[in-house]
Amino acid sequence: MLFNTISYVVFLITVTIAYWLMPTNTRRWLVLAASLLFYALWRWEFVFLITFSAFVDYFFSIKIYDETRETRRKLWLILSLSTNLVLLLYFKYSYFLLGNVQQLGSLFGQDWHFNIGRIILPLGISFYTFLSISYTVDVYRRLFTPIRNFTIYLSYVVFWPHMIAGPILRAHELIPQLTRVARFDAERFSSGMQKILYGLFLKVALADQIAPYVTEAFLAKPAQLSALDVWTMAFAFGLQIYFDFSGYSMIAIGSARLLGIEFPENFNWPYLATSPRDFWRRWHITLSSWIRDYLYLPLSGVPFRDESAGGLEVRVLEPDSVRLSLALFSAWFLMGFWHGANWTFAFWGIWHATFIWLYRLSTPRLAALPTAVRNLGGWSLTLAVSMLGWIPFRATNLASAFALLGRILDVHAYHTLTFRENFYLIIMIVFLGMLSGHFLRKWLAQSSSVVRHGAEFGLLAFVGFVIFIYLRPVEQFIYFQF
Repeated sequence: MLFNTISYVVFLITVTIAYWLMPTNTRRWLVLAASLLFYALWRWEFVFLITFSAFVDYFFSIKIYDETRETRRKLWLILSLSTNLVLLLYFKYSYFLLGNVQQLGSLFGQDWHFNIGRIILPLGISFYTFLSISYTVDVYRRLFTPIRNFTIYLSYVVFWPHMIAGPILRAHELIPQLTRVARFDAERFSSGMQKILYGLFLKVALADQIAPYVTEAFLAKPAQLSALDVWTMAFAFGLQIYFDFSGYSMIAIGSARLLGIEFPENFNWPYLATSPRDFWRRWHITLSSWIRDYLYLPLSGVPFRDESAGGLEVRVLEPDSVRLSLALFSAWFLMGFWHGANWTFAFWGIWHATFIWLYRLSTPRLAALPTAVRNLGGWSLTLAVSMLGWIPFRATNLASAFALLGRILDVHAYHTLTFRENFYLIIMIVFLGMLSGHFLRKWLAQSSSVVRHGAEFGLLAFVGFVIFIYLRPVEQFIYFQF
């Protein structure tokens, strides 16, 4: 079931009404049943897979917590992590791994062929795998007492607003909210409705309308494109994926809020970031926070944190440390591969790691510049780097990605425009509209309550009208494929 469908609206209304009318001691059963139904409406047989995966982590986490011998605790942890990673590798990376083995064999004159049949990628497997890993590791770290009731743990894993594409929450952030007695709060309920409306607007009115232009552009041969075309493609897909994924996150946050459950924000105007480090404090915040706490900081030998906020908010005292640099590139390489079974995603991870590393090295030298110059220059460079980074993320293979990025470096490729004129105009208008929306939001925050409420009412009426016109499942959410 997609968020951008009438069926989801009916599902959400039905579950929400039933939730607040039911006795408090039965609500979590409704949440569990609704979540399993939500997933089963896509493919019912994968409900058994996700339930099995959840039971493995539930069982092993109890073993880890109850065991007093460190070697046994590590063994249980390894078994839990191995089960999760084997399932992820099989469903998501089998074709990729065997394809690379086949190519390697051809280099040595071997004609290897592997026939493993058709493997269907379960929706959200990367996200609920991260949930399971963080839960087990937190229990191993003695940060969290394992849940002894399997249905409560299963509700945490399959809770439908965040199961498919996040936000990625820690157990201590969500499980207490699922088990406590929530009281109806009209203000929270209203803000949840607004989140859903704004999220649907970003998806159906912006992301889905940009999508056909992006698809057509990336089907063109790189040699036929100008540098201006490539820049426009990068900005177009950068805007599409931002509106698509932040729209999903808003709908997820709003849906949970209707039940009195709070999720952390997942985006904070990332294209206004003034540094690569700042970008990853604003983009997919719960993922970069997860990478920080379970990969980067442990590899760096720095004390980890325990929250799904802050993103890559790590101050490095030794930017030239070999260990820190290796940890940075390793973590971002793995994060790239987490997004998809293609070398293009690994390159995307290395791309961002490189600019974060360069930013660290240059920070002491930039401190002498005036603040205005540093902020404007940092914003311009960060925007360019983050947008160009979407080229390998969207390209079908590395050869295409390198060819497109190579056009940017060709000084003789800036004099022509290949696509229809309205493509460039639409992307420019949408980008400027996004910037205007940020400044309008800041201005309204400082305005009188009468002006602010009047503007919010008018905006919600406009958003609701546009959603009514465009609400249909034109495109699934981009991050569903991860």
